[in-house]
Amino acid sequence: MTDTIAIIGGGNLGQAIASGLLSRGFPASKLTITRHKTSLLASFKAKGVTITSNNGEAVAQSSIVIVAVKPFKIKEVLKEIAPNLTNEHLLISVVSDFSIADINNSISANPVVFRAMPNTASSVNESMTCIASNNATTEDETKVKSIFNALGQTINIEESLMDAATVLGACGIAYVLRFIRGMIQGGIEIGFDAKTATDIATQTVKGASELLLQEGNHPEAEIDKVTTPKGCTIAGLNEMEHGGFSSALIKGIKTSYENISK
Repeated sequence: MTDTIAIIGGGNLGQAIASGLLSRGFPASKLTITRHKTSLLASFKAKGVTITSNNGEAVAQSSIVIVAVKPFKIKEVLKEIAPNLTNEHLLISVVSDFSIADINNSISANPVVFRAMPNTASSVNESMTCIASNNATTEDETKVKSIFNALGQTINIEESLMDAATVLGACGIAYVLRFIRGMIQGGIEIGFDAKTATDIATQTVKGASELLLQEGNHPEAEIDKVTTPKGCTIAGLNEMEHGGFSSALIKGIKTSYENISK
């Protein structure tokens, strides 16, 4: 990958993207990260990454621009960098709830625009990144996927599903972590110390995911392998369902989607 990349917005997600790229061998010398408080990016500077608070300068010196700011800042940031954007740039937004049409209406140049929705597991190369574009060539798509494949897995979706992708893939990290926290708390209640409960719960969740990823089975098929007549597993599952476990999760996902779609 010979392109130079500027990440505009070195917050949690911007840093996760940068960490993922660096861990897969992307040259630090070809990466720029911007943030108002540059002192918060000292660890990246120590690795050779260019750190600056000047967004326009970062764009001018890069061929690929990843906008990773908070949603309420994107209009201001696009206005700031617009004079430095050219038709030759590849512009990638990882900002939720701001469409490709909105981006194009905010800038005067006509670069190829992508929307991508990774999650914070980018920092450990385990993100699921959903990607959409309206005018990209196959070469452009390959280039963008090569960036985000360095952070985990990628999948192409229609832009109309990007809000849904944000909820399921990005917010979903928090849902899963809350589930793991519940498992840990339950583990402590039945006798384990916090560290042991954490070790068991986290590896169990990882193992469950790998069963689905590698075997390609429906979750219920794997559940059937664990449950036996009158056994403790089915008793526990039924008690969770009586408490509204699946319903609460589905309602939470729908509520997040309704919130982002307002």
